[in-house]
Amino acid sequence: MNKKFIGLSVFTLATAFAYAQESDTLKVTNLKEVVVSDTKFAQSKEKSGKIIEVITAENLEAKKGQNLANVLSQVAGVEINGNQSFNGKNLGYYIRGGRNRQVAIYIDGVPVSDASGINIEYDLRLIPVEQIEKIEVMKGASSTLYGTGAATGVINITLKKSAKKEISGNAYINMGTQNTSNTSKTSAQDFNQGLSLNGTVNKVSYMTTLNSTETKGMSEAAGENFEEDTFSRVNVLQKIGFKANDKLSFEFFGNYDRIKNTFDNSFDGIIANADDLNNNSFSEQFRIGFLPKYKYNKGEFAINAGASTIDRVLNISNSWSGTIDNYNYSGRSVSIDAFNKYNFSKQVYLVLGAQYQYFDMTQKDAYTDVAKEGAKFNLLDPYANFVYNSNFGFNLNAGLRLNFHSEYDTYYVLNINPSYTFKNLPLKILGSISGGYITPSLYQLYGPYGNLDLTPEENATAEFGFESQLLDKKLTINAVGFYREEENTFGFFTDPITFASNYINIDGTYNAKGVETSVRYTISERFNIGGNYTFTEVEQQLNRLIPKHKGNVDLNYKFKRGTFGINYQYVDHRSDAYYDSNIWATQAVNLAAYQLVNSNISYELLPNRLHVFGTVTNILNEDFQEVIGYNSRGRNYKLGLNFMF
Repeated sequence: MNKKFIGLSVFTLATAFAYAQESDTLKVTNLKEVVVSDTKFAQSKEKSGKIIEVITAENLEAKKGQNLANVLSQVAGVEINGNQSFNGKNLGYYIRGGRNRQVAIYIDGVPVSDASGINIEYDLRLIPVEQIEKIEVMKGASSTLYGTGAATGVINITLKKSAKKEISGNAYINMGTQNTSNTSKTSAQDFNQGLSLNGTVNKVSYMTTLNSTETKGMSEAAGENFEEDTFSRVNVLQKIGFKANDKLSFEFFGNYDRIKNTFDNSFDGIIANADDLNNNSFSEQFRIGFLPKYKYNKGEFAINAGASTIDRVLNISNSWSGTIDNYNYSGRSVSIDAFNKYNFSKQVYLVLGAQYQYFDMTQKDAYTDVAKEGAKFNLLDPYANFVYNSNFGFNLNAGLRLNFHSEYDTYYVLNINPSYTFKNLPLKILGSISGGYITPSLYQLYGPYGNLDLTPEENATAEFGFESQLLDKKLTINAVGFYREEENTFGFFTDPITFASNYINIDGTYNAKGVETSVRYTISERFNIGGNYTFTEVEQQLNRLIPKHKGNVDLNYKFKRGTFGINYQYVDHRSDAYYDSNIWATQAVNLAAYQLVNSNISYELLPNRLHVFGTVTNILNEDFQEVIGYNSRGRNYKLGLNFMF
């Protein structure tokens, strides 16, 4: 990390927390405790030095009918581009001015990725929201605990757990329309159904889930009389747990995910036709994992181990030859993360761990043949995280991680995260300076444009904020300001004379800064209202598809046997670009701002047995574009039925 950046950040944090300790003069109750995971172990909110956005099972229940990308895009500081497009549209993850490769995604403590992808990123379309129990979004560089990719944020997904009784389950079916703002079909075009069976017998728990989704009815590309694209997904999840005693437990999981979809060509000018009848894609993922945990008098030891394979096939029309080009990709990855928490006292504990990761890939098409024997690397990362929770309000979380990579020199990152909870005020202040890094992907190292001289992309983030609960804890407010620097950014270079192309590390430092704030007011046990606002300003080199201003407001009401909710989202204008084949040049465009109003209602027809829900999305039928040249959804309706046993 840049020395000036670190020095200035340390001085700012030290000054702020010195002042905080001198200003503690009144006596008020501490902040309400909730479970978070910024140390990889459960910790009370008042002790945490991060604003972690937690999407609970209750929150997900209130968002019935929405997919994972829709849910995440309503979180402060998070933009999931493509969440309002056709289901087959690839997604862009933008947190604090970053891109897909700078966001680490974990499922049940195991990192997920596609080793054959350009950026080793994970495709969130693979996982159905119906499998999820909880989501935690931790923003800022977090590589000390989560390793490569955790440069702008971590999305930590926890899957549902088995019921305590011997047999339990549910079966559901949802169906809805699939319209753009210019169509008004009333027939069902979007189907989602599933079955879950789970329970606990003596010391053994089990869960089996099956989900499937089929969508048609709209073209991915925008245009008149374009053909309808299709999307199909199948998910199977199996979990087996064994609790030997109060100290020792094991969990095994295996899952299969498959996506088939058709897609259109990239937009390349208003004269060109992006519609295509032949482009199609097939993606298939297998994941297995082993998660043992052991608790002892002074702490806890855990292993999060997982392995995955992803196979992708792309069939794309070749306009020059009039044929179909076939591209085959295959990636394998393994992660073993072993870590131990040792309590020196009630106030001090240390987390020591080591994570091993292995990746390999193959690529085969008419132009390229990359074999896994020559396209592989491994990482071994030891790390330490020190936590001090005082009895006078001051808390400190500090960590260090070393990255030993088979293809480049040793790299290290650190994290310093103090916070202070006033005993005399309903206020907590927090700050951090932290580092993140992104390992070059196998494709960037060994692919057709590979460069073995690439070094990690580096990130550093400084943030400062507060959290407060007022009006007898009915009103919760938090805000964080951040500043992020990015160096050794991965780029693509083409020699203007020889036209030879390869990936490079771009010289220079780019920055992003902004503010994220959230408010929630619980008017009564039945009624609450809340919202968030995000301001993000990035340098021109990073500024694509990132709204400068974004806001969400939601209102939720619980009645005797159901719930009602309505939410509003505003997304500011965004910069985009495309290659115009008519003039052989890249064209910059400005996508207009848009606003969405959505509403949902659920009702319990039979208590604890039969639920129904209905949603209306884009009630105002807003006509907008998330990405230049592609369709977005207009007003649509969805109905669902969930039977529990």
